[in-house]
Amino acid sequence: MKHLLYLLLILIFFTACKSTSVIIPSKKTEVDTDRTKHLINQLIHSASDNIGVKYRTGGTTKAGFDCSGLIYSVFSSYDIQLPRSSYEQSKLGLIIDRERDNIKKGDLIFFKTNRKSQINHVGMVIEVSDDDVKFIHSSTSKGVIISSTKEPYYQNSFVQINRILR
Repeated sequence: MKHLLYLLLILIFFTACKSTSVIIPSKKTEVDTDRTKHLINQLIHSASDNIGVKYRTGGTTKAGFDCSGLIYSVFSSYDIQLPRSSYEQSKLGLIIDRERDNIKKGDLIFFKTNRKSQINHVGMVIEVSDDDVKFIHSSTSKGVIISSTKEPYYQNSFVQINRILR
């Protein structure tokens, strides 16, 4: 019984003394930034290798891609696991304020194209200029293509941009 009481006191002492310190992430180094830029260029190159591949609902291969299947497969080929649906992908990363001119290559761009309240389309940003964002995606009508946010269809259905890689 004495030993049990002694163990209980030790447990209470260590529980009461647990650390409350906060771990502060280290500053991103120039090497990390260069690696990320290199990875983003590889992702864009891999996605671009699929231009012209037809659209296929549920597709994740060169036999056909749907929009989220293209993004899922490209990131997966670099051991970056994303959810399979565009809606679930839209919950990842940091949402970028489009007005802050902060959009970068490699960011994911999301749309609501079916008049529903839920995101249902995704692409990957490949080029950013002052007034335009070009992105690669798999469209139902043309398969894997590059489109622009200047196109009325995408201008009207744009929802958000997320940064997955920082």
